[in-house]
Amino acid sequence: MSISASNIRNIAIIGHSGEGKTTLCDAILFNGGTIERMGKTDLGTTVSDFDEQEIARKISISLSAAYTTWMNVKINLLDVPGFYDFEGEFNEAMRACGAAIVVCGANGSVTVGAEKAISQCLKHKKPLIIFINGMDKENADYTGTVRALQEKYKNRIAPIQIPMMEGNKMVGVVNALTERAFRFTGTGPEQISVPEEYARDFETMKMALMETAAENDDVLLEKYFEDGFLNKEDTIHGIRKGIYNINVIPVMAGSALQNKGVINLMNEIVKYLPEAAERSELPATDLKTDTVIGIRCEEDKPFAGQVFKTAVDPFVGKLNYLRVCRGTLKSGMTVLNPNTGTQERINAIYLINGKKQTPVNELNAGDIGAVNKLTNTSTGDTLCDENAPVKFDPIPFPKPVIYMAVYAKVRGTEDKVFSGLARLAEEDKSFCVVKDPETGETLAGGQGEVQLDVIQKKLKSKFGVEADLKTPLIAYKETIRGKALAEGKYKKQTGGHGQYGHCKMRFEPTEKDFEFAEEVVGGTVPKQYIPAVEKGIIECLPHGVLAGYPVIRMKAVLYDGSYHEVDSSEAAFKSAAEIAFKEGMKNASPVLLEPISRLKIAVPEQYVGDVMGDLNKRRGRILGMDAQEDMQVITAEAPKSEVLTYATTLRSMTQGRGRFSEAFARYEQAPDTVLQGLKPQA
Repeated sequence: MSISASNIRNIAIIGHSGEGKTTLCDAILFNGGTIERMGKTDLGTTVSDFDEQEIARKISISLSAAYTTWMNVKINLLDVPGFYDFEGEFNEAMRACGAAIVVCGANGSVTVGAEKAISQCLKHKKPLIIFINGMDKENADYTGTVRALQEKYKNRIAPIQIPMMEGNKMVGVVNALTERAFRFTGTGPEQISVPEEYARDFETMKMALMETAAENDDVLLEKYFEDGFLNKEDTIHGIRKGIYNINVIPVMAGSALQNKGVINLMNEIVKYLPEAAERSELPATDLKTDTVIGIRCEEDKPFAGQVFKTAVDPFVGKLNYLRVCRGTLKSGMTVLNPNTGTQERINAIYLINGKKQTPVNELNAGDIGAVNKLTNTSTGDTLCDENAPVKFDPIPFPKPVIYMAVYAKVRGTEDKVFSGLARLAEEDKSFCVVKDPETGETLAGGQGEVQLDVIQKKLKSKFGVEADLKTPLIAYKETIRGKALAEGKYKKQTGGHGQYGHCKMRFEPTEKDFEFAEEVVGGTVPKQYIPAVEKGIIECLPHGVLAGYPVIRMKAVLYDGSYHEVDSSEAAFKSAAEIAFKEGMKNASPVLLEPISRLKIAVPEQYVGDVMGDLNKRRGRILGMDAQEDMQVITAEAPKSEVLTYATTLRSMTQGRGRFSEAFARYEQAPDTVLQGLKPQA
């Protein structure tokens, strides 16, 4: 199935979790004839949600692709999870799509997910339509929702429909842009004349759309000032131009579950959202000239595409979803991956409908599909013609904000657990597996507890091994605050030679992690034994005297001692140093140090008080606050132990609007209460 870029629309379906995005996808696929009946999220029968975890949780977890044909146009759909933990999937969709449908509930307000989705579309310059879903529900409030949108996004929101309601149920729409009315029937929308009770609202909306259209085209603006109105064709032209420039966001209404208003939406997708060929140039680096160039969606130019998602299956193998940005991808081609510097042979190319894969021979510029069995290619990588090497910018992914320690549930399965996690990290770039050099634990990092729980369950279902996720250890340290003298004498008599080592030492604080010095005079400790004393102290450093944590910021000075010409040895002096260390550290005012994190927390103004109050409870210190766009950015410090699950708390406090970053700042003395609550380290 080869299709021109002018007949392709690449649409991301985005918005708040639970607003009906997946159901809308199914309705579009049903109307386009791709599926014979609509599935249900509750039953796990939708095209987009086919993963075990998605079916069990009744939410989308991974970005999924599907397509249908409408009015001779191929509509590629990207169903994007709305839950906070799966932000990485959203970023993948933003790279692949040309436009978006933001699904909003008809609840009289703008949900956090819808707010974020619209803001990201504006940031990434993606034209969008807002579809107010759930108009079949009892308390559906279309007018209130539109008003809330208009307050939030002033001068951009352009409602083009008036829902026709009977007994709180939506039975049709009046479209003020096309100047037509439709009543919903069992076989689809039936065109009718505009009912008299909607005539006044219809004229008001029509005039508002004329004004909006005029504001987006200088010629139309002049015409509007002269004549006082625009005809239908001029209005449509001005609105379409506004949509393309993202100055206008049309608003429509319907019920995805009842498949009402969806056909009207599909018509508008084809008419008003940009063709794949219209998409603005994509910046890329020309590797021959090392210059930034713009890649246009042209079919007769050398192939270039970008992988925007990777799916890993232990049986089927790896599947790379990609968008062809230029040229044509054909089976049997050998292409270059400039990210890895390797060549890849294209075996099979597929069109994707959920978990169903349809093989095709080629994929044209502007289209979306998938390829399998690529050895060295992962999400974000560019694939291109070897003779015209280019590289697209990487896809940005959020850094993990929560870490859990990973342990194999069954001893002996460690290798399988960690190799499985590495495979899952290929699939989800917002998840990572790292080794903590301080504690030695392997940590799984992600965007939230739900994501990590999903990873844990995928590990079992896909790779047949189980992992336990535990609260990570805190890398506490011990140090000394005072000076102390200590003596270590190791004396042991055996049948043959005895063992004798004797050292007198001084312990004191230092800024360095560890210092050793010797002030021995008169050869009371021979030179050849001094390295053994230092080695003995170094071997003691990993286990302090308070709770067994590593010791830092200590200086050990050997200043005196004695030896035996026959019985002294390196081993004896090493043992003597260990005795001196324990005595010296106990007498030098030992204290526990805890790691302090530097936090940058961005929250809307109304949540600043709550966030500051919560930080105080966590023994945090506020260092400053700056305004950035519509957010307040709080800089603070808090003990690492107090912010292990801060991502979850912040999300709850700010209704999902807050975000933060964390970095290690330094070590500080911990309160006695922290030491009392610790179990001694082995």
